[in-house]
Amino acid sequence: MNTYAGKKAVVTGGTHGIGMAVVKQLLDGGAEVLLTGLNEENIEKARAELGPRAHVLRSDAASLSDIDALGKTVETTLGEVDFVFVNVGYIKFGSLGQVTEETYDRMFDTNTKGAFFTAQRLAPLVKDGGSFVFTTAVAVGMGFVATSVGTGMKSAIRAFSKVFASELLPRRIRVNTVSPGFIDTPTMGLSDGSEELRAANIKEGVELTPMRRFGAADEVAGAVLFLGFDATFTTGVDLPVDGGLGQALEWPHDEIVEH
Repeated sequence: MNTYAGKKAVVTGGTHGIGMAVVKQLLDGGAEVLLTGLNEENIEKARAELGPRAHVLRSDAASLSDIDALGKTVETTLGEVDFVFVNVGYIKFGSLGQVTEETYDRMFDTNTKGAFFTAQRLAPLVKDGGSFVFTTAVAVGMGFVATSVGTGMKSAIRAFSKVFASELLPRRIRVNTVSPGFIDTPTMGLSDGSEELRAANIKEGVELTPMRRFGAADEVAGAVLFLGFDATFTTGVDLPVDGGLGQALEWPHDEIVEH
């Protein structure tokens, strides 16, 4: 397939899960991709698995110096790019009384601050007529227990994207977001946590999702690339990929598993 032949893209958080699914679909379509990761094991696996059109960079989204280094690497490796997928995420559940300042700062620094300054640094490198897609979450429009910090940081990203869409209109750069629900990834949406917590998350996800299953990373990747390349008259919108969860198409009445 040559769907993305000649295209150049940046995918942050691209060494596993949804980010990796996007990277693989871009590469399969003929694109050249620069992807970032933080976990050394995932970085080495990506370097071994992906071909010569993939450039893997260790980068911490919470570090402004790393974000600047990312921009410089994009400039020297790719030059101008057609598409940027801002996908880095660190999530840890915690109720109002459980959240610590350290957890709060790490989540906002990695997700919210990281997303903002990544966009700021890379926007000048996106071709006129190119696009950004950011990952948010279906929880933004809901009130799940123990997700206040995660919901807040993802809400901020959604708000950023609407303003970015307005500010980048003169350059015809489209900016959209994708909101996954419960997705089958290596971390299942949890940056850390016990096996018991992960099992509870899986059970809850199946029970709450109207389609009664987790989504696949490839399903989210398809939505991301639709927004990135095909939705040429769409900007400033959020696309849920959640099996109907955020739309409450059929809200289950089973007991919700608390985190």
